[in-house]
Amino acid sequence: MKNKLREKIKKQRMEMSKEGIVKKSENIKKTLLTLSQFQDANLIMSYIHFRNEVETGKIMTTALQMGKRVVVPVCEVKTKKLIPAEIKSYPEDLQCGAYGIMEPCEIKPVRPEEIDLVLVPGVAFDVNGNRLGYGAGYYDRFLARLRSDATTIALAFEMQILDNVFPEEHDVPMDYIITEERLINCQKNN
Repeated sequence: MKNKLREKIKKQRMEMSKEGIVKKSENIKKTLLTLSQFQDANLIMSYIHFRNEVETGKIMTTALQMGKRVVVPVCEVKTKKLIPAEIKSYPEDLQCGAYGIMEPCEIKPVRPEEIDLVLVPGVAFDVNGNRLGYGAGYYDRFLARLRSDATTIALAFEMQILDNVFPEEHDVPMDYIITEERLINCQKNN
């Protein structure tokens, strides 16, 4: 059931227009920048958008301009681990990596416990913060290693918000979800 749901949502997302993605991503960025959790964070981890995900390039550029430290995930394929690696400049510090996703040219690892806020990708979410990922478990294993007071924020298009994503015991729920239409405080919904 999860695989069918995953394929359905990914297909719908791939059918979105480039203009629509840019406009909706800009609305999501504006909301994110108003959050105290973002403003107060010293070290932010952001995914690098891929295959019509919410765009994160301008978010990373803005964070760097604000003097924040930014890390991005590196997929270690053999161990199925995410390694947070610091970048100083976007997109100059990146090259094509595992799965065709951009990664830092030079990997400067950062301990997960240092991270204040993580921007999390996903295929679909529900209002309780449950996430349907891409199926390899990279993020669930990684998120479990964060400090308890680190904030997790999913960036998603409204069409990715579903009634139920069929969470499992090992799934780590998000604290917030930001879409082009709303900010969902998942902690209030639980």
